[in-house]
Amino acid sequence: MFSMLFHADLLAQRYAPAAMTFAQEARAYLREHPQTEAIDIYLYDCHGRPRGKKIGVDALLSLEEGCYFPLSLYATELEGQIAHVANDTLSTTEPDRLCLPVPGTLKPCAKDPARYAQLQMTMREPDGAPCPLEPRVILQKMLATFHQRGLYPVIAPEMEFYLSETPEEAAASGCPFLNIDGAPAAAALLAEIEHHAGLQERGLTGIVAEAGSGQYELNFRHTDNLLAACDNLLAMKRLIRQLAQARHHSATFMAKPHSDKAGSGMHFHISLNNAQGANLFAGAPDALPEIMQHAMAGLLALMPASLALLAPNVNAWRRLRPLLAAPRFSGWGHNNRATAIRIPCASAKAQRFEYRLAGSDANPYLAVAALLAAMLYGMDKMPGLPPADASPPPLPANQHHALTLFALSSWLREQLGEEFTRLWLISKQEELARFEHQVTEAEKAWQL
Repeated sequence: MFSMLFHADLLAQRYAPAAMTFAQEARAYLREHPQTEAIDIYLYDCHGRPRGKKIGVDALLSLEEGCYFPLSLYATELEGQIAHVANDTLSTTEPDRLCLPVPGTLKPCAKDPARYAQLQMTMREPDGAPCPLEPRVILQKMLATFHQRGLYPVIAPEMEFYLSETPEEAAASGCPFLNIDGAPAAAALLAEIEHHAGLQERGLTGIVAEAGSGQYELNFRHTDNLLAACDNLLAMKRLIRQLAQARHHSATFMAKPHSDKAGSGMHFHISLNNAQGANLFAGAPDALPEIMQHAMAGLLALMPASLALLAPNVNAWRRLRPLLAAPRFSGWGHNNRATAIRIPCASAKAQRFEYRLAGSDANPYLAVAALLAAMLYGMDKMPGLPPADASPPPLPANQHHALTLFALSSWLREQLGEEFTRLWLISKQEELARFEHQVTEAEKAWQL
């Protein structure tokens, strides 16, 4: 059980809509959406995939008492297998755990907002504590640590993705970069994405055409409600996939879906407020506040080990190859997108840094939790910030190397939880071994 459970509950109250009970929230939703027939209820697994079931509207109010999902949901690998841990009851008996609604997450579903809704759940331990394997809970715990110190992280996420295009559509789109009209074939779909994001109140501020044909970036507003920000990132993935499929397109959030195009990243603009809402990073770019320097130094120090979460599969490492449009090295700089940590152009009051290393395939709860843990390391251990644009040590060369460094990082293990860390390492090592066991079509084409 978390020692910070009481504080986590306070956070939930802070961000809950007017301290409603779930029954009150559900009745208010049904008054506004009287034609609702069914609700998708789900949790996000460690890969950020929604896993759950559909229920009829008659069962909605009963969810105030909760429902049950298997704990092994958090031990699934990318292909759906359950990671097997020696002498571990999780993979052998697959016990169920009580799951309760996350306040404020009952929303219309993009596939048919008049008739279908969706609701995010959160898992509890037998003693009522939050489940330590749940990524959202891991982030909640990290936030509690900051809030107990009177520190309030603020983020503005950005997430890139690709929509499928025919060769004719790609040619018609011309030069896509910052094209305010968008590709003609995608314009209606993008408008629909923005409309449904508004219906679900996802905090979307815009969609930007990126450098790769068919690639777009979602921009979100700054917020100190990091849990809701990550909820929104994952909900937008599902929303976009549903709408794309309805229009006979496909959407992918792979980090490197095309070998000849730019990869897709998940960037976080991060600042730190005090309890009064003042930005502790505020100041002139040539004189960064000490707390900002410490936070950045911690991110740099733990960046190699953090990549086990920020680049969580083989494809993610394709995005991090040299000479591609991605931050390959763990340095920092002013107004420099070739670095992993960028100080963007901003007023002194709005000063922040942008962390650019994570791929769009990363689980945002785990990515942000890892970043907060690293910032905390910098503030507590004060490792020292190297000069801007200096030549930093290289990042790990591959996923196996990153997993090894993650296993050796006592700080990340402690902050994210030993139980979660152990299961993540086992599942990712099994997943990687299964991938490396396969003989690819490219190898067969060698005809050796």
